[in-house]
Amino acid sequence: MSHADESDDHGHHLPAVEDWPRGFGEASWWPFVTAVGAAIIYAGAAMYILSQGSDPLVSLELSLGVFAFGVVGFVVGLYGWTYHAFIAAYWDESSGSAGLRLGMLAFLGSEIATFGAGFVYYFFIRSDVWSEETLPELVTSGDIFGSLVIANTVLLILSSITLHYAHVALRNSNRRRFLGLLGLTLALGVVFLGGQVYEYYEFIVHEGLSLGGGVFNSAFYGLTGLHGLHVSLGAVLLGIVFVRSLFGQYTAENHTSVTTVSMYWHFVDVVWVFLVLVLYVGAIV
Repeated sequence: MSHADESDDHGHHLPAVEDWPRGFGEASWWPFVTAVGAAIIYAGAAMYILSQGSDPLVSLELSLGVFAFGVVGFVVGLYGWTYHAFIAAYWDESSGSAGLRLGMLAFLGSEIATFGAGFVYYFFIRSDVWSEETLPELVTSGDIFGSLVIANTVLLILSSITLHYAHVALRNSNRRRFLGLLGLTLALGVVFLGGQVYEYYEFIVHEGLSLGGGVFNSAFYGLTGLHGLHVSLGAVLLGIVFVRSLFGQYTAENHTSVTTVSMYWHFVDVVWVFLVLVLYVGAIV
């Protein structure tokens, strides 16, 4: 690399644009690493289910180890992927914003299919074996649960509003307002995750809504857990955007990653509203 090239990259390491493996030019393997990590996470979750009961097929330690390995691989792959797509592109001013937005739309389409499969399972058990179980009243079983669901829903909807106006502020070159609203969005997302963890604790410990307690329980924890995983990923992405914004990397003209992360965050918010209507309210209708 020439001295000019070294000065152009602003001293940033560009792991995903190196010629690796040799002979493939600038091919990036980070999306593949991310996908493999996600697959291992699902495998670990499946192994955890198989480790439950009086006659488990696999050990609990093995299932947790596989899950943790998948999380590490997913995070490492996600780092390389986002660095390649956004941070490296930012410094050489070749972000290809239109293509990245289309890529996010394609990704969200696959996410719709993922959640759709879960909802198909839910509606199937409701139409077939629903009457054979005593279903918990998730909203009316106590003031704490009804209030918690409402509070979490308000928090997530509010986070979409704050993120929208943060993006508007950036487009209007109001960096102080952008940083404040973006930080507030991230904080609201973290509080939402804390509320969901507390809700799980109450359901499992005090209400007896165990993971292996029937088809409704599997649908409830499967769908809400999948959504929680997506909110966690969204919080990580918001955190990356927030840190980058502290270094002044975004302008009114260059904000592709803010746009794509906003698209993702609004998507998970809409999914949550649908989850509340179907799982929480729908369980007592």
